Amino acid sequence: MAAMKPFSRQVILNCDCGEGMADDAAILSHVTAANIACGGHAGDADSMRAALRLCQRFGVSAGAHPSYPDRAAFGRRALPMTPAEIVAAVGEQIQALSVIASEEGVALTHVKPHGALYNQAAAHREIADAIARAIVAHDPGLALIGLAGSALIEAGAAAGLRVLREAFADRAYERDGSLRARDLPGALIEDSRRCLAQAEDIVLRGLVIAHDGTRIALRADAICIHSDTPGAAERAAFLRRRLLQAGVALVGVR
Repeated sequence: MAAMKPFSRQVILNCDCGEGMADDAAILSHVTAANIACGGHAGDADSMRAALRLCQRFGVSAGAHPSYPDRAAFGRRALPMTPAEIVAAVGEQIQALSVIASEEGVALTHVKPHGALYNQAAAHREIADAIARAIVAHDPGLALIGLAGSALIEAGAAAGLRVLREAFADRAYERDGSLRARDLPGALIEDSRRCLAQAEDIVLRGLVIAHDGTRIALRADAICIHSDTPGAAERAAFLRRRLLQAGVALVGVR
């Protein structure tokens, strides 16, 4: 077997979990950070506890994955909420996970919004500010994971939070750096080799190739793979193995 190259870069490999749509154990054994659904779009006390225990088992950083309170649409439609309502909803979801995490002896490390809330916060500073305020009110020591180059990263930094810029291995990008809408052709990347190529471009070369072929400069601290797509666990295992072989150190949220 050829020797692995010395580590030249490091990245957090994270996934969403506790959403009732995948074998969480299968995927969490390959990632370094987990974003746990905490009641907004999915999740309940039992699923949160199970996910936290898996994080303990595999040494994975555990974080909250709050969303618009919309289980019917899995948090993937924007709701007409005021900033104050968003602060309250996000705070309640983080608190729900925090209570169970405390019971399980798990220290939460981060918060990453889900779905429409994530995308809206990427583009709208008032929504991003509301999320940042909710995190600061709960625990200013938590890191905020948001789309690289977005308003959410700016809002988190302005609020004094540690921010982690996120990119995606399994989602296509538009030329402005936004994620391609899920209802458009080619929005999801399910081929493992294409996911790897995109992840390597991001981590090793600081760029991503948009859906239309445009090369976009992109720096990221975290790479996300979704757990609710077919073959997610196998894709995560493949990415982990090949990124390590490429000399990328995979780390948790610290």
